[in-house]
Amino acid sequence: MNPTAFSYKTSESLDLIADSARDFALQHIKPHVREWDESQYFPMHVLRKAGALGFLGLLIPEEYGGSGLGYHEYIAVIEQISIVDPSIGLSVAAHNSLCANHIYLFGNESQRSKWLPKLTSGEHIGAWGLTEHNTGSDAKGMNTTAKKQGDSWVLNGTKNFITHGKSGHIAVVVARNGEKGDSRGMTAFVIERGIPGFGYGKKEDKLGMRASETAEMVFDNCIISDDNRLGEVGEGFIQSMKILDGGRISIGALSLGVAKGAYQAALQYSKERKQFGQPISSFQGISFKLAEMATEIEASELLLHKAAFDKIQGKNITKIGAMAKMYASEVCVKVANEALQIHGGYGFTKDYPVEKFYRDAKLCTIGEGTTEIQKLVISRELLRN
Repeated sequence: MNPTAFSYKTSESLDLIADSARDFALQHIKPHVREWDESQYFPMHVLRKAGALGFLGLLIPEEYGGSGLGYHEYIAVIEQISIVDPSIGLSVAAHNSLCANHIYLFGNESQRSKWLPKLTSGEHIGAWGLTEHNTGSDAKGMNTTAKKQGDSWVLNGTKNFITHGKSGHIAVVVARNGEKGDSRGMTAFVIERGIPGFGYGKKEDKLGMRASETAEMVFDNCIISDDNRLGEVGEGFIQSMKILDGGRISIGALSLGVAKGAYQAALQYSKERKQFGQPISSFQGISFKLAEMATEIEASELLLHKAAFDKIQGKNITKIGAMAKMYASEVCVKVANEALQIHGGYGFTKDYPVEKFYRDAKLCTIGEGTTEIQKLVISRELLRN
């Protein structure tokens, strides 16, 4: 038997972590889901509670204040929180896999010790800035610049669609120090809130995921020390692509939680709602929908944990990560749509949770690489040899 062949099964420790995340979400998030969604309120205090439970440093070693867990546990936490409110699942995922993970993977010992303990505890909330207006998937065309001045760098430009772009205390930002289109012409920096020239712009008024803050980060002659540079000059884009490989597992886990939340709501409703003297779940048209939803969710989960397994084994996960993200995100949109259909007219009201799952689901096919980009990544990997 190949010792590195994919093998995944739940364990007692994994179940305990999932239960802990579920209890946290039910106690601290569920009572406020509708209120936060309607007001677009970002509950930073809840993220701090998540930090106290170890959910903001899941992949970070204990020596930096993290939980020192693996990707299977990470998936379980994001999934359980997202079943209750995908908005909070998104914030926890972005903090973990983008900001904290970038510092851990590419920071030196001094940088890790300086920034990670506050991120893992929840004292500081993290942001990650790559996307800009008019670039989107074309990150190499970014306009934000970093110019060297002695032992410092001067940043100018704007990042948009940034999770925690307004409220984040620490941001990892990629800026261009070379020519546009040069994959080795960008560099990553850590920027702390409060530094002169680092501000925020427009906060987005979104369709879904409304309790997860999304805003512009603005740099106006923002001067930072070279000590804030992550890795070598010119490595920022290369680092970002590696971060996004793992980030696709995050969005896959988020998608899985959305799908499970919508499915569970639809299953329960179908057993309670009666038409023609019997529960609608007894009608083949409904039961077949439920069967397809459950099967595709199961397939999403297995593909996602296959990507996690390969990541833990140190394998290249560019292809499998893109597959997992693409499939899980498309499934969550389909499941949310079918869940609303099962609810009929009631699904179109805010009195039932499927309305929110329906709105939240679509971001999963866009964030951290659209479905079209995932297909491009997958096809390139397939045709590489």
